[in-house]
Amino acid sequence: MKKKISLALALVMALSLAACGGKQPTQTDNSDKAYVQDKGTLIVGITEFEPMDYTDQSGEWIGFDADLAKAFAESLGVKAEFQVINWDNKISELEGKTIDVVWNGMTLTDDVKAAMECSNPYFNNAQVVIVPAAKAADYQSVDSVKSLNFAVEDGSAGKEQVEALGASFTPVLDQATALLEVSSGTADAAVIDYLMAAATVGEGTSYADLTYTVELNSEEYGVGFRKESDLAAALNDFFKTSYEDGTMQQIADTYGIGDKLIEQK
Repeated sequence: MKKKISLALALVMALSLAACGGKQPTQTDNSDKAYVQDKGTLIVGITEFEPMDYTDQSGEWIGFDADLAKAFAESLGVKAEFQVINWDNKISELEGKTIDVVWNGMTLTDDVKAAMECSNPYFNNAQVVIVPAAKAADYQSVDSVKSLNFAVEDGSAGKEQVEALGASFTPVLDQATALLEVSSGTADAAVIDYLMAAATVGEGTSYADLTYTVELNSEEYGVGFRKESDLAAALNDFFKTSYEDGTMQQIADTYGIGDKLIEQK
């Protein structure tokens, strides 16, 4: 009898230990929002992309996306930290949890929407061709630019447009590098986001010798999280509130891009 009792007690203890060691999954365990709030930081994956994400003279990340990301992080009770990534690796960076969000003027392509949990669109954009200003008159149509050798950010919407043209291209690290390639003469042209072009090329900019000509498409920007992340819904709520109270418009106007903001409903 004592032996049977001992075996029963041992079995109960074993089951109790198993229950203690195997924490049952809850909604909180599966919550990306709770994960970010628990660690106290929202790691934002970016590239250098004026006027969305770039550094000021002190080295602080500023820009429309950067400022909005800071405000969103604050609404979650955490701090935004910015991590420069290889744009072509953005999905693996998300899945590996080296970043929590891709927030960098990201075009909502079918591939992006299939791989990430995306926010509602918040900005209108286009991919435009960048050429030396002295040669701009020669490149005013889609057909006229097909023979050019392009520099394009690897993994970008610009690269997709150049591939669709059937033009030759060299993939580079980011859009800033693509501009440098054209300015230095190592590429005939680049394809970058309209918003970046408006801020960085032409008279009064760092690339006064460059200009943009052909608009290859129209598109919308969104923010990407891990698949099924509840942070996407939280950001949509934040977008709606900050649009209604004027915060989004004020930040966009600060960087001269308020006309491209999409109404948040």
